[in-house]
Amino acid sequence: MRNRGFEVVSSYKDKEIHLPVRKTAHSAGYDVEAAEDIIIPKYYPGIKPTLIPTGLKAYCGEDECVLLLNRSSGPKKGFILANSVGLVDSDYYNNPDNEGHFYFAYFNCSDHDIEVKKGDVIGQVIFQKFLVTDDDQAEGKRLGGFGSTD
Repeated sequence: MRNRGFEVVSSYKDKEIHLPVRKTAHSAGYDVEAAEDIIIPKYYPGIKPTLIPTGLKAYCGEDECVLLLNRSSGPKKGFILANSVGLVDSDYYNNPDNEGHFYFAYFNCSDHDIEVKKGDVIGQVIFQKFLVTDDDQAEGKRLGGFGSTD
């Protein structure tokens, strides 16, 4: 029985995507690499965050989620996560819009464009259990991908 893990999305199967790994036995986060080369332009008012594809989807239990986090060295390099912490719900996996492909959304607060190369570690992922209230009655079903539960 599978509990939690990563898979490569079908559109990236032939692109040599590495599954995330923890670097030490006591690391909480799995290091995630960029799936392709991309430029993150330096920040200016009104700019939209740059979505960095991972080529990955994550599966986990119904009472779990996936947290997308910046690396501790990220801000020193100019990387600022647009939403501070990314949250991937368990029902995002294999959704009909994008198969559950998760991205990192970054702003660049340095004074120059940042070039990200395929294979660069761009962030980390932590699997996390969550709790619900006694009177929780959520019954909705996910019908789409990124931003579909607005």
